[in-house]
Amino acid sequence: MSGRHSAPEPDGAGNGTSLEILPVHGIGDVTPGDDLAALIADAAPWLRDGDVLVVTSKIVSKAEGRLVDVPVDGPERAAAREETLAAETARPVARRGQTRIVQTHHGFVMAAAGIDASNVDPSRLVLLPKDPDASARALRATLRERHGVDVAIIISDTMGRPWRNGLTDVALGAAGIGPIRDHRGEIDAYGNELHITEMAVVDELAGAGELVKGKCDQVPVAVVRGYLRTARPDDGAGAVALIRDAAQDLFSLGTAEATAAGFLAAATMADPLALPAEPVRATAVARAIAAVAGVIAPGTAFTHTTDPEIRDELAPDAPVGATGLILCRLPAPAAPVDLIRFGADLHRLRAALAAEGVPSAPLPMPPPGDDHTLTTILAV
Repeated sequence: MSGRHSAPEPDGAGNGTSLEILPVHGIGDVTPGDDLAALIADAAPWLRDGDVLVVTSKIVSKAEGRLVDVPVDGPERAAAREETLAAETARPVARRGQTRIVQTHHGFVMAAAGIDASNVDPSRLVLLPKDPDASARALRATLRERHGVDVAIIISDTMGRPWRNGLTDVALGAAGIGPIRDHRGEIDAYGNELHITEMAVVDELAGAGELVKGKCDQVPVAVVRGYLRTARPDDGAGAVALIRDAAQDLFSLGTAEATAAGFLAAATMADPLALPAEPVRATAVARAIAAVAGVIAPGTAFTHTTDPEIRDELAPDAPVGATGLILCRLPAPAAPVDLIRFGADLHRLRAALAAEGVPSAPLPMPPPGDDHTLTTILAV
């Protein structure tokens, strides 16, 4: 199988030649303690310097003894699997029925923490390698030192994708190849400078290798030939460079889990002693007021003002940084239950403001006016 790739890369990738993707047959079953480099070298004596080996993580895990003994069937097996999943989980992300999406201790977000029960004895589960990048570096070093071939290594596993159906193989570990091809700063054919294009080439190569490995053919290693002219002299940053930092993850929770987190944040909203000293967007406040308009008690009114004279008159003790007020009025007469509902409606508004990124602080309720209308104030 061949394709074309022509973009040059600092470590010698992409020289415009055809790619070959070659299966490595004859490795056989891998057991704990096996010399994986020797198994690969014996099965593929035709390896060349600069080849990229795409190695299924499962055989790495087996060789490293990353296996867990579990009952063959029944509720005991399910309980053992749950216990194993809990141990491999750093953070739950989403759950739908029996499907669990979690973040592993490596930082990978994937179904069931990558725990696998296929292509293994029914009495065992296979865990991911403890440190896939370290495993890739060790395998590369052994192939170079003992078998005289300098190759790049990608350790791959299968993952789902949040916005598309179907699975694809991705890189969990890498050595001897840059994980990302950074096009930022380059100029395209139309003269436009590229600003955000970073290609996860080790993921692309992992997916290419899967095309000849398959899932039921017991071909756990593929060779991609022609992408690299030579493997880079150092091992590179490894596939860990592909893990997105939590602060940059826009989808760190599933939809239902994010909704639940939002409810909890609204229920525990604090009353700030100071607000950011920057003007509040009137459109954002208007959207928040409109969002709750259909669920607040009839007659309750919310009015946003940024008039400094009104602010100084009605709220001289407003928190530092407040640039506006929301006047919240409840028509008279008001029974105790109306006051309870008024408080709930105020909190609804504060939650809606928070969803718009507008912090708020409740202020003491002034005495009723001549019309006995109750008014309270939110500083924003």
